[in-house]
Amino acid sequence: MTKMKTDLSAALATGFHMNADKMQMKVCSWNEWDPLRHVIVGRATGCHIPPLEPALDGKVPEDSEMRGRPGLRPQNTIDRANELLDSFAELLRRRGIRVDRPTPIDFSQAVTTPDFSTGSMFGCMPARDILLTVGQEILEATMSYRCRWFEYLCYRPLLQSYWEQDPEFRHESAPKPRLNDADYRRDYLSDRITVQQRLQWTAEKHFVTTEEEPLFDAADILRCGRDLIVQHGFTTNLKGIEWLRRHFPDHRVHAVNFPGDPYPIHIDATFTPLRPGLIMNNPQRRLPDDQRELFSRNGWEIIDAAPPAHNEPPPLCYSSVWLSMNVLVLDPKTVCVEKSEVYQADQLDKLGMEVIEVEFRDAYAFGGGLHCATADVLRDGGCEDYFPKQG
Repeated sequence: MTKMKTDLSAALATGFHMNADKMQMKVCSWNEWDPLRHVIVGRATGCHIPPLEPALDGKVPEDSEMRGRPGLRPQNTIDRANELLDSFAELLRRRGIRVDRPTPIDFSQAVTTPDFSTGSMFGCMPARDILLTVGQEILEATMSYRCRWFEYLCYRPLLQSYWEQDPEFRHESAPKPRLNDADYRRDYLSDRITVQQRLQWTAEKHFVTTEEEPLFDAADILRCGRDLIVQHGFTTNLKGIEWLRRHFPDHRVHAVNFPGDPYPIHIDATFTPLRPGLIMNNPQRRLPDDQRELFSRNGWEIIDAAPPAHNEPPPLCYSSVWLSMNVLVLDPKTVCVEKSEVYQADQLDKLGMEVIEVEFRDAYAFGGGLHCATADVLRDGGCEDYFPKQG
């Protein structure tokens, strides 16, 4: 199948062009693959490298160039990232998908509560991190980084407008955590932790966050109809998973973990559903055998993702090279892939999917890949049971 380019003429040639902004407002999305009709795409404006804090100290490698460099990101990189985000948003619009954008706030401001203070915020590029759409509800995650405490404010104008236009929309917000020192393990604040030590700790489920209070990021959650697959790691703890289980009583919530990841943050560069019955797994972070049973019992195939095309992430980037598999599925036969990730694109092409190449690598440093930068508002389809055999 022919890979499509991101230029607008190619997008127009798909035949999906329509005035998406005139679509009737409706919030509803049950999974990661049904046809996408309405989405939020983030912005890079004003994005900061925040000062180190316990959650970041555990995440950022000791030799990272971001250590000791807090402050506004270089303006030329912000401009470039916004150029790519704008082009991506326009591509989606040309395919008939309604696109909304957050409203950046002044991220240079300090974040101060009775329990903590940190010198600046982060940004609002990765909408997927904070917003979880389950059916007709959009849930604001707790977040586990102090610098991201007020990030939800960037999305409130949109959520307020959805609430006013869609009488069935439910806007929910998880309880704000205190994020005091009791939420973090002190042994992750060491000056030097080897990768081997990190791998041992993650295999033992010894993460930087404690079980003091419920913590979860929305990007740790995959929606598969009646089932929610939730990664237990640095940004989501067991109490957070239990909170989700109680909040969504009609869903089955499954905790998973990936022992091969020394920095287990967010599931969408590790475990990526493509369509019902098919999911990609990072070959360096394989799902343990006992946790695969849910999938095999229900006829799902788990395949190794293709290798990344790059040996290193871009400059000043928190994420790993495995953003190669951070793809956005537009429907079960169509997927957006970062343009330079040729091996991933080739694999998806051979799986029978129409691959849309999207130039995006220079935006990685602002919070992730194509899936990270988006949050679903509306997809076709209902709440199906893809895992009827629960064991």
